Amino acid sequence: MTNLVQFPGLGLEFELNRVAFHIGGISIYWYGVCIAVGLCLALIFAFRHSIEFGVDPDSMVDVILIGVVLGIISARAYYVAMAPFKYESIWDMIAIRDGGLAIYGGIIGGFLFGGLACKWRGVPVLPMFDLTAMGFLIGQCCGRWGNFFNQEAFGCNTTLPWGMYSEATRTYLMGSTVTAQSGMVIDPNLPVHPTFLYESLWCLAGFIMLFRYIKKRKFNGDIALRYMVWYGAGRFWIEALRTDSLMLVPSIGLRVSQLVAGIAVVAGIAAEIYFTRKYKGKPLMVPLALNPENRAAMKKLDGPLSFAGADTQLTASSPRQLFVERTESYNARVKQRIEETGRTEK
Repeated sequence: MTNLVQFPGLGLEFELNRVAFHIGGISIYWYGVCIAVGLCLALIFAFRHSIEFGVDPDSMVDVILIGVVLGIISARAYYVAMAPFKYESIWDMIAIRDGGLAIYGGIIGGFLFGGLACKWRGVPVLPMFDLTAMGFLIGQCCGRWGNFFNQEAFGCNTTLPWGMYSEATRTYLMGSTVTAQSGMVIDPNLPVHPTFLYESLWCLAGFIMLFRYIKKRKFNGDIALRYMVWYGAGRFWIEALRTDSLMLVPSIGLRVSQLVAGIAVVAGIAAEIYFTRKYKGKPLMVPLALNPENRAAMKKLDGPLSFAGADTQLTASSPRQLFVERTESYNARVKQRIEETGRTEK
């Protein structure tokens, strides 16, 4: 459970225990802790900024729960389906404490099932996708450090100062499931690229850039598309360095993640160009979020309520505090109008 991880070029070494702590007789791994920390930070971000996207925080609880659970299941299913070896039992297939979550499976599952949950709960889909994209960047930035503790998701040999070496990297590189570019020689006794670190820093940079862009977004789904392009571009070159890639066509070295990343980049750029031109010169208006209580009450009425002259939306560039104030005021007016309508009907 313990690995001595060395960075010879930097003169650093760390003794890492894969187990963070124990609860009763159950070992809690750092891999799970890193994922949990990323998830918690993503949730904090989503609940704090949801109103700025026209999403009521209470309404998205079910969406998040469904998206997270089915996203993790999808990530594992994706990995199992593409793994270069056979699992001996169903229990091995569902054991994720040792790693084995394919991020693209999680992304696809999270967006797919989360989108369906949005339809079910009446949450606006594209604004929720924008929030989800920001959450993915936070989660991936933190979660990749679980690979560090597990000593996995590393790359081929490197002479760069931050090259990493451990007995775990050596043991893996001496195995038969190593994937490398054609003609590349792998020496198990030399340092390797810490590709988990590259991806973590890439996601951190993406989060910072997109966070600064939130108030400048042009249309709903803008952040999600830019996430597709940014993460896809990074994953494409990082995947080329890795020695544990899931292969689609091993004979020609076609890696699953590179194919998916390439498609995401091309499709994302095309969609971004199209929608940017379509909404050019039009400021994005964000409808104020209606809370679940008012939404449920409005459904019981014979017809929709109208608020002529009332402020029911703001420009996306508006400050967060204004969104909070206007949303509270809007929901108060809706509640009052519903009560008045209810008394009139009686």
